[in-house]
Amino acid sequence: MTDTNTLGPFAFVLAVQDLERNAAYFRDVLGFRVDWADSTDWRIVERGGVRIMLGHCPDALSPAATGDHSYFGYLEVDVQAFHNEIAQRGAIVLQPPVDRPYGMRECTVATPDGHRFVVGQSIT
Repeated sequence: MTDTNTLGPFAFVLAVQDLERNAAYFRDVLGFRVDWADSTDWRIVERGGVRIMLGHCPDALSPAATGDHSYFGYLEVDVQAFHNEIAQRGAIVLQPPVDRPYGMRECTVATPDGHRFVVGQSIT
């Protein structure tokens, strides 16, 4: 019997003020593939099974104005390798890799609109 109430991951959803600028940042700087390029109001960016839906919302409140509510995800990755890759392409790195007392090495990255996410890996 199949559990029809089982949830599966699909994508993070971000409201962005400038759709093309953000899609280009995810592609050119963060190394994501861009899908739905023909859509007028949406882009999907994907890398390593992580999908982010970018929705064009030019009048939305800037994520930077929401303080800590601008964080949208925590992704597991080889932090130093990812940081080195994206930093050389001009990523907005708010916190370079640092070891945390709770056993994680983490780096904080931002988007042009001010959305933030953390990449981390266990160091224990």
